[in-house]
Amino acid sequence: MDQTSRNSRPALHSEASGDFAHEMLREIHEQPQALGRTLQLYLMGNALRPETIQRLKEWARRNPSGRGDHVVIAASGSSRHAGLAGEMWLEELSGLEVDVEYASEYNFGDHPSQGDSACLVLSQSGETSDTLGAMRDAKRHGWKTLAITNAANSTMAREADVSMPLGAGPERAIPATKSFMCQLAALYILAICEGVSAGQIDEGLLRALIAELWAQCDLMERQLAGWQTRMAGLARKYAGASTFLFLGSGIHYAIAREGALKLKEASYVHAEGYPAGELRHGPNALVSEAVPVVAIATVDARVAASVQRHEKTLRLLRDLKAQGARVIAIANAGDEAVAELATDVVAVEEAPEHLLPLTEVVPLQLFAYFMALERGVNMDRPRNLTKAVVEQ
Repeated sequence: MDQTSRNSRPALHSEASGDFAHEMLREIHEQPQALGRTLQLYLMGNALRPETIQRLKEWARRNPSGRGDHVVIAASGSSRHAGLAGEMWLEELSGLEVDVEYASEYNFGDHPSQGDSACLVLSQSGETSDTLGAMRDAKRHGWKTLAITNAANSTMAREADVSMPLGAGPERAIPATKSFMCQLAALYILAICEGVSAGQIDEGLLRALIAELWAQCDLMERQLAGWQTRMAGLARKYAGASTFLFLGSGIHYAIAREGALKLKEASYVHAEGYPAGELRHGPNALVSEAVPVVAIATVDARVAASVQRHEKTLRLLRDLKAQGARVIAIANAGDEAVAELATDVVAVEEAPEHLLPLTEVVPLQLFAYFMALERGVNMDRPRNLTKAVVEQ
């Protein structure tokens, strides 16, 4: 321990005053409200605001077929993980062809425009130098640009052809939590808009998708207290581990990556996120009792692809159990098949497959927070890390 000892910690928060011992915990708890504020910026009831449609209608220009248009998402850190989820939403709901790149590594000059190409950048601050540089490079090569940031007056927001500000509010802890949540929401709304523009989403489906999105605010709110208690206990149990593997398939791979990053940032515990199916292709050599595995094993029983993914995850969990691994599984409440195979289960309520990431990520954020608390780390100000802009 290099800071507050376990026996002299302040209370995590007071229900009466709403006070929290750390900004990271406060911001995790603010996520239902931050999500709601972001939705209000772009939605009106179960419809898109007219100004949302107007703002976005010419961003990703389409071929007459509605397919074949190309988008590059350029971002770093947590923003890139949001982009990985956005890639799947945009491709599925609108037919856009999407690539997600590390902003620090991408050079638009080396990649000629593919038809009607566009660049989407994500940044909490809107000032991230690598991401800003990538956006400027895209503009020099004639690409349309869209910036999703938590700072409406940031350089990125001002210079992009289209700006989608977030409603996260000030985020003072360096590890991104509520800004990441709001990036996911903005990307999902963007995917819906593009789907409408491409003729892939009719009025009935549009209303259903938006209603499901609004429902996530209450879904998250009513689970937060239980998640907090559960993850505090798991952090005590696993505090001695020096490395973790995080696994997820499909869109849940993005959340596995984000969960691993949060743990590294907040607690200085090494962690890596992998697609679940890739475990056997090398990382499986690390699996042992000393290397806990966090596996995202949720399912939407109404979606065939989700059920297939869940079945593959169960097979993977059986293998991990046979290898003696300790597994923390993020799973549907009441999933007995997962409970029989995992060491510990963190329950999340059922949600549509494409929106499960919004609730899955919250217990992983809390786990990172409590691991930092167990290890005496200042999770609000991790060493060697800075936030480019903190709103006041």
